[in-house]
Amino acid sequence: MHELLTVDEMSRADRWAIAQGTPGLTLMENAGRAVAEAVTARFKRASVAVLCGPGNNGGDGFVAARHLSEAGWSVTLYLLGEREKLTGDAAEMARRWNGAIHPMTGDAVRGAGLIIDAIFGAGLSRPVEGVPAELIQAAARAGTPVVAVDMPSGLHGDTGEVLGAAFKAVLTVTFFRAKPGHYLLGGRRHCGELLLRDIGIGEEALGELLPHTYENCPSLWLGGFPRPEFGDHKYTRGHGVVVSGGMSTTGAARLGARAALRAGAGLVTLASPSSALMVNASQLTAVMVRAVNTPDELTAFLEDKRRNAVLIGPGAGIGGPTREKVLAILLSGAAVVLDADALTSFEEVPRDLFVAIEGYFAGPAVLTPHEGEFKRLFKDIEGSKLERARAAARRAGAIVVLKGPDTVIAAPDGRAAINTNASPELATAGSGDVLAGIITGLLAQSMAPFEAACAAVWLHGEAGRAFGPGLIAEDLPEMLPVVLRDLF
Repeated sequence: MHELLTVDEMSRADRWAIAQGTPGLTLMENAGRAVAEAVTARFKRASVAVLCGPGNNGGDGFVAARHLSEAGWSVTLYLLGEREKLTGDAAEMARRWNGAIHPMTGDAVRGAGLIIDAIFGAGLSRPVEGVPAELIQAAARAGTPVVAVDMPSGLHGDTGEVLGAAFKAVLTVTFFRAKPGHYLLGGRRHCGELLLRDIGIGEEALGELLPHTYENCPSLWLGGFPRPEFGDHKYTRGHGVVVSGGMSTTGAARLGARAALRAGAGLVTLASPSSALMVNASQLTAVMVRAVNTPDELTAFLEDKRRNAVLIGPGAGIGGPTREKVLAILLSGAAVVLDADALTSFEEVPRDLFVAIEGYFAGPAVLTPHEGEFKRLFKDIEGSKLERARAAARRAGAIVVLKGPDTVIAAPDGRAAINTNASPELATAGSGDVLAGIITGLLAQSMAPFEAACAAVWLHGEAGRAFGPGLIAEDLPEMLPVVLRDLF
């Protein structure tokens, strides 16, 4: 279940289910019951403050309150607004609630052992103000655990943006499919454990919605992942090339080369300036080293079409020589991964890069910027991280891997995936060079570029998690065999 639905798509899924014969009351009953079951399974019995908003999220809250009360929990329910103004399914669920309905005030959570947040859910589009904002602050001061229904109130469901203030939940229960806002950074910080529950919307709804945003997990790309087969040899598994910088910055390229080899490329060659040849050769064994100094020499080296995937950027140096080498690679037809200095070298002339990527002879391209490099190359693109990555991929005609704790992988055709398994230990020098190398190794094995980028980001995250505290970049390639064994 790797598809993610926007707030609008989820509303359409609800309407689709209702049109297919599942009453809205059934969907709401199932949602509220799922929240109550999650609470009883995870928490010791306590006094519960259920905060209900005036819409369907509040209706879910009424159902959860009823089920908890029937299970013997002490429940106090607070409503934002007047009961008489409730409409539709929410009004009916309020009628089925047998307890008192208290007006929501700033002291509603005082003395509560648990808070159920059913105020706004994912549909919020304006800053939280007034009593809800007061309650968010009061819950944070008291340290009372919060269980959010669908989405912590105050978060934008599509972007994860905090709209003024937001509850910081220990558990969020959502339904049918998660939303982008659950996994983008704001959501990751506020949702706590994310629990996905079926409420009666058929899987066939996805065929009507055709979502194109995904959680990055193996089910998204495993079918196309290259696996060695009986009869393979090193040349059938692809030949990756990593372009090295000068003597003082060679380590980054070596990290990428080692990662490409560990990712399964049959051969990897480090294309090194002559001045750095001995430094590189003394540090490498399975990775080959070749003297390549100029763009013309790189062009000649890539005339052998078995050299089918190239990484340039880590430690390459910023400026004209790197730009010329990038353009030479793009004319070769090889798949290319552009990282670090290869991106910054086009800061003043980004269109030159994009035109070259779209050129007749160019192979698939993957760009791997962090936020700083992204802003240099796509100065005018704004919006959420997901929106920016998509816009950049369309403009560049390339896969864009916008790195960070919530890395987004986007394709020119609009597909995008949000990664969810990155560990804090990955925030270390050289980590991005390893990621670029893993992508290169998968491209060398002819994996489709969007899927290769998604797989590489996931493998990179798992390698970091598998190693844990004390991680340095050199450890990441050596963890890949462990991750791959578990994957298969």
